[in-house]
Amino acid sequence: MKKVAFRNLGCKVNEYEIEHMQQRMAEKGYFIVPFDAKADIYVINTCTVTNIADRKSRQMLHRAKKENPEAIVVAVGCYVQSDPEKAAKDQAVDIIIGNNQKSKIADIIDEYFENHAVSIETVSDLTKPVEYEEMQIDHTEEHTRAFIKIQDGCNQFCSYCEIPIVRGRIRSRSLESILTECRNLADNGYSEVVLTGIHLSSYGLDGTGISYNEAAKDGAFTNKALLEVITEVSKIDGIKRIRLGSLEPRLITEEFLKILTKVDKICPHFHLSLQSGSNETLKRMNRHYTTAEYANSVKLLRKYFDDPAITTDVIVGFPQETQEEFEESCKFVKEMGFFELHVFKYSRRKGTVADKMAGQIPENVKDERSEKLIAIGNKLSDEFRKRYEGRQVEVLFEEKKGTSMVGHTREYIMVGTLSDDVKKGQIAAMKINGESLYFL
Repeated sequence: MKKVAFRNLGCKVNEYEIEHMQQRMAEKGYFIVPFDAKADIYVINTCTVTNIADRKSRQMLHRAKKENPEAIVVAVGCYVQSDPEKAAKDQAVDIIIGNNQKSKIADIIDEYFENHAVSIETVSDLTKPVEYEEMQIDHTEEHTRAFIKIQDGCNQFCSYCEIPIVRGRIRSRSLESILTECRNLADNGYSEVVLTGIHLSSYGLDGTGISYNEAAKDGAFTNKALLEVITEVSKIDGIKRIRLGSLEPRLITEEFLKILTKVDKICPHFHLSLQSGSNETLKRMNRHYTTAEYANSVKLLRKYFDDPAITTDVIVGFPQETQEEFEESCKFVKEMGFFELHVFKYSRRKGTVADKMAGQIPENVKDERSEKLIAIGNKLSDEFRKRYEGRQVEVLFEEKKGTSMVGHTREYIMVGTLSDDVKKGQIAAMKINGESLYFL
């Protein structure tokens, strides 16, 4: 029995896909071992969202080959999809698998042992229309929360991003397939699911001939297909919580929220993509909304939910970003009062519009801006958590850390308890800063 080790880099979609790959390999008779153990096969699900992600992907591939020079190293996903010929020249890589062939990993590896030759034929041309690659999982390493991929690809073409190139155009998973997976997970004891995708707000638009930007431009778009998924998943016995992955600001409308709030299992925890708090920067990024539209979306969320947790991403040092534009971003972030802020320094990506822009920002300036915005984000996060002191909350307990059992509230605030009365996988109503519950 051959031993195979997996390592994931990148987004929540990648996390879901590596769970699927592990389960397919186990079904084929391979023995799954930790990545730091000596294995016969190492599978690295790569990422290419930034230069740092590229570097980490290369480092992990070489680390695997160094760990066992006789092992087969399999490079999977976005990094190799972006430049398969370059990956094929890497002496550490034996097998290359692109972003629309992950479900076939066991067959590809079996075939390799017959032919013993690096092949890049498994990397699809995702610029052409392709079908949604069907995947299923029935368990996850987290054991209490399961990510459910319901959509792939992106048609947005933000000027800084190569995801439409390496992930392809939008493809949506069938409702029947989603529900089958959720029922299986519920039967196996999972009480919380996270619906995720590369561009979740576009779910269901493939095949309509209408792009997300066209649908959302007048502020009256209600993604009924996505709402149907959420509503139907909520009807499954055993599923007690539903979270949503990253959403576009213009998806958040009165009509969308009127329907969403009827689903009592939805968690009041929303990630709304921002990227910049400056309208001029947003234009250069090819983001199709203004800060006023974004602020209105946040206002609507707070109208329909009681103090929801709102998180976001911000890129600093985008080409031509002036100090004034950066300060506008800082001011806007403070006004929005985010629960968590994920700050990224702009990273040049070959083949994107922004890579060719004049006015590239020096790295030391990016560093300074990043540090300042991270400090603002940390302060906002502390302020949000403090508002929950003394409140009665519902906690899904997930794991033991030291002497504490820790878990997350519906808002995704991490808390811990010293009480012996709660068990892993249990959802309990408790009071923050009571006798046994506290922030982490």
